[in-house]
Amino acid sequence: MEALNDRDERWYSGLGIYLDIHLRVGGPANVAPNGVRVPGTYSREAPCQAFTQRSCLDAIIQSAQTAAPEAEPRLAGTGRPHEWRLPSRLAQPVSLQRWAAVGTGMISRSLVPDLMSCDGAEVVAVHSRDGEKASRFAEEFGISVATDDFARILLDDSIDAVYLATPIATHFEMTCDALRAGKHVLVEKPIATSATEAAELFDIAASERRFLMEAMWMKFNPAFRRLQEEIAEGTIGEPRNLRAGFSIPWPAEGGSRWQPPGGGALLDQGIYPVTLAHSIFGDPELIVARGSVRPDGVDLSEQVTLEFSDERFAHFTTGMVEFTDCSAAVAGRKGWITLPSPFWATTDLDIHAGSIGAIFGNPNRVAIQQEGNGYVPMLREVVDAINRGLLEHPRHPAADTLAVFRTIDAIFEQLRG
Repeated sequence: MEALNDRDERWYSGLGIYLDIHLRVGGPANVAPNGVRVPGTYSREAPCQAFTQRSCLDAIIQSAQTAAPEAEPRLAGTGRPHEWRLPSRLAQPVSLQRWAAVGTGMISRSLVPDLMSCDGAEVVAVHSRDGEKASRFAEEFGISVATDDFARILLDDSIDAVYLATPIATHFEMTCDALRAGKHVLVEKPIATSATEAAELFDIAASERRFLMEAMWMKFNPAFRRLQEEIAEGTIGEPRNLRAGFSIPWPAEGGSRWQPPGGGALLDQGIYPVTLAHSIFGDPELIVARGSVRPDGVDLSEQVTLEFSDERFAHFTTGMVEFTDCSAAVAGRKGWITLPSPFWATTDLDIHAGSIGAIFGNPNRVAIQQEGNGYVPMLREVVDAINRGLLEHPRHPAADTLAVFRTIDAIFEQLRG
């Protein structure tokens, strides 16, 4: 395996984001072991705004003799390392990224304009199983190529990256194909239907040296970042409990959400409260799930409690046959913070802490201006990460995705018996 060269090190020294990573590289035995701190600054104003507020880049680079893969600790049942690791070699950076949008549904119609607004990225092709839909989408958004042939996207060497927003059941196979064709891939959530599938995708991405991320845009939302900052600053004290809901009575006249495999509430909607709970508390120690599941395995609704160490807990509801309150709240010993509905896309925070008036009367409202349709913060950082040769994004790395999927798998196991 090759040691990082000077150019690789410059990529890292210029990063304006906190990378809590272990980088496996081969190198001479006298290279400093894990724990080396690489100084660096980052002067660009727009990208990674929240991260650039940090005082320095904290990149941990492990340069050691090549270790046997079987010696690494692995995640049970997945074959993945316990800690997120970049492969030994980085992806080649791309200065001007040419993207293809795969899928022309509602989410693509919102996300593609945001992607087109990001510096360093252009959308040059769109794919749909329905050629007429692809053509109409291309005409509306000024995209030069429209096709119903996915192979045409994969075989086009001028296309660097793919945004995949197709039915959930197709995510695994189409992501595999795109990675093996040499494309960087941003996959609409959920990235797959199980932890096993997700782990295989990240293994393929590492092998192909291509960037891969699940499009969990909530974690890049400025309101979500502000929530994390307030918690870190002790505004509500140590977080002790969380509640969240995402339940909407969707029209029942068809669509992939009602069809197995991949249909149901948990994968499409419940992934948000599960991700929120993992972001605040980590991995649960106990999961209690109840819900309604059709004979074909499609889950219609669920109520889930996740229990963590020291008697902390998260409770959430999700479903597609009735409404629940689609806000979320995180509470501690000094107060609580509410994410108004829809919590996964909110631009506001209500802070019930600091005074009796704020707790029981008028909370402190934090309002944040939305960029575009709300996807710009995530897309900007994805474009930047690919430019810098990263294979995963530290705000939503493989380890986080797999942890959420292990919880989802456990919930499904209880619901389906």
